Amino acid sequence: MKSLKHHLFVLLATVLVAGSFLASEKLAGVINSFSLTLLRFSGAALLLLPFILLNKSKRSAVLRTLPRAAVISFFYAAYFIGFFQSLTLTTSLNTGTIFTLLPFITALLSLVIFREKITSSQLVAYLLGIIGTCWVILGGQQGLLNSFAFNQGDLIFLASVIFMCLFSISMKLLYRNDDMTVLVFCTLICGSLWMALALAYSGQDLDWNLIQGDAVFNMAYLIIAARLVTSYLYQTTTIALGPKRVNAYVYLNPALVAALLFMLDNIQIPIQVLPGIALSTLATLYLQYDINKQKLS
Repeated sequence: MKSLKHHLFVLLATVLVAGSFLASEKLAGVINSFSLTLLRFSGAALLLLPFILLNKSKRSAVLRTLPRAAVISFFYAAYFIGFFQSLTLTTSLNTGTIFTLLPFITALLSLVIFREKITSSQLVAYLLGIIGTCWVILGGQQGLLNSFAFNQGDLIFLASVIFMCLFSISMKLLYRNDDMTVLVFCTLICGSLWMALALAYSGQDLDWNLIQGDAVFNMAYLIIAARLVTSYLYQTTTIALGPKRVNAYVYLNPALVAALLFMLDNIQIPIQVLPGIALSTLATLYLQYDINKQKLS
């Protein structure tokens, strides 16, 4: 039952992240991406601050947690920095396709760091997951796949994906039975510092005053649901289930985005992407089963 609870947690986090794509799209062009991410980190940290300050044990745990949180948040901030940089040199189609490698690269790193073996059946599941998510991203159109060309921006984003894998692995590796609220708070604080440095280096302005009207509600979603809540859920589930099992849910992202577009904006899901959704779902479910079986054996 405890394992089921954590799977439900990571599934909820995956849905919330899918929603962040919709909210981020509506905020695109309002302020620059570095400033947007800094506001997400710092806003979420500010919301947690009272819970830390009003609790003596949590307050006293902050200083000893900060050094490890700085490492964890560095990998996450590095992912976003590389992601934004890559989009100046490549397309969202290319980055979406490359992102499907996240679970497999995580499995390779887990093999090296945690000695978690990759079975032949898991390799097949990773391949099916990649095919399924690419199918959804490409809309089932062979022509789009033919237009894919690897470039310098793709190499930058591939490095970013590795940083995202290291983010998940570092959470598992550096966890010391911490109070999860404190760990999330420290990660958000350190992440804000990393993003502030990136923003200063980029030379772009904050422009937070430009967030007005409906943009305020989309920003609130990104801060509360897509940053604060998902930080807690992902860090809790990664510690409990391990990076391989958590990152396997990435294959569901394109399908969940399509489902949310249908439910919220009444945008129909093209029939040709349904086989890709089915493949992604099957790959995710089988990976959970096979990794769990491997742990029990």
